[in-house]
Amino acid sequence: MADDPVADYKLGHRKTWASGDWDEISKLVAGVGPTLLDRLEVDGEMRVLDVGTGTGGTVAIPAAQRGARVVGLDLTPELFEDARRRAEEAGVEVEWVEGDAESLPFADDTFNRVISTFGHMFAPRHAVAGAELARVLMPGGALGTTTWTPEGAIGAMFRTMAGHVPPPPDFAEPPILWGNERHVREMLEPHGLVLEFGREIVRFEAPSVEDYVQKYEEEFGPIVTAKAALGERWPDMRRDLVKTFSSWNGAGDAGFEMDAEYLVTVGWKA
Repeated sequence: MADDPVADYKLGHRKTWASGDWDEISKLVAGVGPTLLDRLEVDGEMRVLDVGTGTGGTVAIPAAQRGARVVGLDLTPELFEDARRRAEEAGVEVEWVEGDAESLPFADDTFNRVISTFGHMFAPRHAVAGAELARVLMPGGALGTTTWTPEGAIGAMFRTMAGHVPPPPDFAEPPILWGNERHVREMLEPHGLVLEFGREIVRFEAPSVEDYVQKYEEEFGPIVTAKAALGERWPDMRRDLVKTFSSWNGAGDAGFEMDAEYLVTVGWKA
């Protein structure tokens, strides 16, 4: 059987997100989900798909607590053990499905709301993922996404990382492009979505920059993977991450406080 470079790339992504401790990292952005659910007016009458659900705490479980019928989909089923535990602790039911944002295993027009918080942006072929998000959305329904902006702090982190790891294959577009309004329009408007945008902030805090970098190197999958791959070259990347985060630190010598901008996209399907 011929090699499939796209499938191989996604297998690497699965291994990346299975490393570290995503359940802990996801708590840093926990407030993003309920804010987006409010904007989308999610309630108990709706069928909701959370793409790139991770361990479910950002969108899937809060949506289920509002009475919605929720499917949490992720390329990395290793995360579902924590997802099931969290759903049980919250007293809700969520259907957890292993799946790919570029090939959603659902019929057309299935969901009232399709949501992705920093998930679909990592699918390598943006036009394919955008078409899939729109395809499974019911007419009259809404798509809601949050994506880090290129000019924000997380965009700066990705650029720092890119300076130390091999470049992605030609077919893989940078995730951070999803934080550009023009790019989002090009990906979604051809599929009949009427878009509106906003910008919000996530505040990351730690006792110090060093503590924050240590948390990422121990728990954030892409950096855990980079550290293992770089070996003796890892200290160079770590030093540059410290410099990058220090440049965004608003707390000075009092600790670490970084405001990271993200783009909110809401698209209504005619």
